[in-house]
Amino acid sequence: MLPALVSLICGTLFGLGLAVSGMVYPQKVTAFLNIIGPWDATLIMVLGGATGLCLITFPLILRLKHPALATYFALPQQHKISRSLISGSLLFGLGWGISGYCPGPALARLSYPDRESIVFVLCMLLGSWLQQRWARHNQLPQTDD
Repeated sequence: MLPALVSLICGTLFGLGLAVSGMVYPQKVTAFLNIIGPWDATLIMVLGGATGLCLITFPLILRLKHPALATYFALPQQHKISRSLISGSLLFGLGWGISGYCPGPALARLSYPDRESIVFVLCMLLGSWLQQRWARHNQLPQTDD
């Protein structure tokens, strides 16, 4: 019960942070990613703050024997840069740049449901399901995402 409550609190804080920062608005994200036209640099504070916080806290957290509510840290076991990693990153970046949505903000955006965000999340889920079927068919290693 406690892990579920902590997950709910963390997810709520994450979604609130995305909403307050404006990352749930695709037009704000695409204006940030647009380096050719009028550039909106306000999201650089969000990215810089998140990166800075992770750079400081991640090494400290990994000094612990295990997380507070788990028996081990679930870290990636594969450190190799693979074709799947590169193609997945490319598709992620293209999708984010074209639509202005990435998975976290897209899910948070469902709290302000509109047709665009609902269609995006449904397509994201369909794409995830298709990738899992394709990977199973081609016997590629599965990820836990």
